[in-house]
Amino acid sequence: MTDSQAINQAVANLYNTYPFPPDPLSDLEPPGYNWRWNWTSAYSFCTGMKPATQDIRILDAGCGTGSGTDYLIHLNPEAEVTAIDLSEKALEMAEERCNRSGVIAKHAKPVKFFNLKLEEATNLEGEFDFINCVGVLHHLPEPEKGIQALAKKLKPGGILHIFVYAELGRWEISLMQKAIALLQGDKRGDYRDGVKVGRDIFANLPQNNRILKQEKERWALENHRDEAFADMYVHPQEIDYNVETLFDLIDASGLDFVGFSNPKYWQLDRFLGESAELMSRAKNLSDRALYRLIELLDPNLTHYEFFLAKPPLEKEDWSRDQKLKAAIPECSPCMQGFPSQSFLDFEYQMVHLCDDEYQFMLACDKNSEQQISVGEILANCELDLAGVRSLFNRQLIILKRN
Repeated sequence: MTDSQAINQAVANLYNTYPFPPDPLSDLEPPGYNWRWNWTSAYSFCTGMKPATQDIRILDAGCGTGSGTDYLIHLNPEAEVTAIDLSEKALEMAEERCNRSGVIAKHAKPVKFFNLKLEEATNLEGEFDFINCVGVLHHLPEPEKGIQALAKKLKPGGILHIFVYAELGRWEISLMQKAIALLQGDKRGDYRDGVKVGRDIFANLPQNNRILKQEKERWALENHRDEAFADMYVHPQEIDYNVETLFDLIDASGLDFVGFSNPKYWQLDRFLGESAELMSRAKNLSDRALYRLIELLDPNLTHYEFFLAKPPLEKEDWSRDQKLKAAIPECSPCMQGFPSQSFLDFEYQMVHLCDDEYQFMLACDKNSEQQISVGEILANCELDLAGVRSLFNRQLIILKRN
């Protein structure tokens, strides 16, 4: 057995022992939404416009127990969905979860589950418009081979959503992982023993200990489940990234970097906006150097979440007034509580609309059938084009070419 095969087997053993994520199975459809898993919202974020079709193929690459798969099926009712994972136990739970929630029964297209390692995704038939890969690449023995396998299965013009760990915000976790490994000694690979050792360490650390304080402040709520504790502290394989090593991984994929899906974090003016001189100096930095500067100034980041694309990915620029006036606006599919002037947005943050914004969005809410342009709606309300752009930039509306 090669080193890579041994690592993959160790990871499979972990997740067969502690299937992850440990979200309970339910007889109800998944509540709410994750906009990054909604094809329309994700595509609009990446391109600036509504996708031309909902009839797509989606791959959930490393689905675990299927919490994300459940959402991908639910949020994309016209898509063909395929899910893969190297853990047989986790995959069984994923299929059970999606059957129990009822999303498969309501789904018009096939939903398929395969016991495959990520590197074996190339064995799947055809290409995919949208690939979701959350919390997987950093557990591979050779992440570059994993991301290259996904790139080969991505359709030209398709998008890939990735989540991987960041080293700066997981520093204390890394220390704890190494401490547990030292105390386990020859018992490494016995994951139940690892959880016991880890919990005993936390129970005995002084209250002012930095590692214990981080656990209590950030992770204890989810780590009360042994599955989550094991995934965090007893994992046999983990690679944590910084901006520099992250972009090495992205470059290895051969895909285009579209952007981080939390752009507010990557705004330097959060820290240096009061200094014209420092902001001026920062303008000379490349995008990657700027990202590195930001994470160094805010080292609490625990993961990166971003989109890649296989060229050609067509994008739309709505900066020209005439083009924007001709666009067909619709409400975002990822909101809760609308129609109302106060509701939850794509990130579950409370939004308060002024009267003009609300009137515009009420018209957008009917637009899946009426197909009225921005200009036509503005003729009957007081909002201006700057207001429309604001709604678009806040991901409250999506725009379609007329």
